[in-house]
Amino acid sequence: MRQIEPYVVEALPFAPPGAPASCVPRLVEHDRLQCRADGPDDPATLLEEFLAGHGLPVRDLTRPGTHPPDAPAGTVCGAAVFVSAAAGARMVGAATGPASPAPAVPDLVAVVYRHDDPTPNGRPDRTRTDDWALGPWTESWTPEQHADAVHQAREAIAAGDIYQVNVVGHGCAEYTGDPRPALRRLARLPGARYGGVLTGDGWAIGCASPETLVEVTDGRVYTRPIKGTRPATGPGRRELLESAKERAEHVMIVDLERNDLARIARTGTVRVDELYAIRRWSDLWQAESTVSAVLADGHGLADLLRAVCPGGSVTGAPKLSALARIAALEPVGRGASMGGLGWIGPDRLDLGLTIRTVAADTDRVHVWAGGGITWGSDPAAEVAEAAAKARPVRATLAGHHPPR
Repeated sequence: MRQIEPYVVEALPFAPPGAPASCVPRLVEHDRLQCRADGPDDPATLLEEFLAGHGLPVRDLTRPGTHPPDAPAGTVCGAAVFVSAAAGARMVGAATGPASPAPAVPDLVAVVYRHDDPTPNGRPDRTRTDDWALGPWTESWTPEQHADAVHQAREAIAAGDIYQVNVVGHGCAEYTGDPRPALRRLARLPGARYGGVLTGDGWAIGCASPETLVEVTDGRVYTRPIKGTRPATGPGRRELLESAKERAEHVMIVDLERNDLARIARTGTVRVDELYAIRRWSDLWQAESTVSAVLADGHGLADLLRAVCPGGSVTGAPKLSALARIAALEPVGRGASMGGLGWIGPDRLDLGLTIRTVAADTDRVHVWAGGGITWGSDPAAEVAEAAAKARPVRATLAGHHPPR
């Protein structure tokens, strides 16, 4: 099997989500932080200190810096950042769940990029596309075991332990060749607001996420939870709009996100800018809302991450109780999924939630998918929904092209 090597100069055809497009041809890796969630340091504090040490204004996000497009060579442009679900759980003192099935992928990554002198003909893409082959998928649980987990979640809801919980399954497949072109195809799926690729020595992450975990622009913080899924057909759209179950599940998470943002917001500034808007991702309709607030003075990156991680739409409510239930129900860890991936620059922060995300180690690719469970959930329907979310991802890895 091929050893995956980190990108330095060659990274840039696979720019990480959110890197300024005008800067991409000039960027080279400057420094890197990688660590596991089970280490001695708090991931939120560690990340803030590392980025601040490179001059990024992350100690008080209400006082952003500037980023001129013609910054000279040697200037730090920003950082590609990945935070796993396990790292997010560690930040809030919650159970991190079972071990990841892709342990080569770190739980916290920050790759700082600096500007280099322009390259006249761009940077070469040296990855090969003719040696990629994907084997059959192996699931971490059967459909019956997945349905039983949904049943157990409903029992916990009936007992009053939780109101909602997200249950996620995992599958993996062996591969030969270079996975990076396949991950780049994934990042270009329709609706992939956070499409991008991040790599390290022996691992890679490809993301096609449509969902905003957290964005900070001009002192205002945004999150855009997605709950509710149907096939991207006319009847599917009508069914999603008319589903009382999906709306109840969605509104519950919107309320959770309002409470999360209130922890770091100026009093009275939390608002729901858009509620239950129907968006398309690949061959699915999904319901999305936008919740925002004005950041209170003095809150830095660590405070922000502790408020929003792990994302409410992939945990449940109450969040800490849901995380404990997830750790008991799911057979393997969430690995690269259900965390955050994006860009932190001098003038903005934008992290997508790592749904529709693939991790590659040296011989396997890994995919996760699930859904929110409420008292009104039907186990068979939840199993089918998770499969529908994973299907375009797996098809793209295999070289097929889902409908646009």
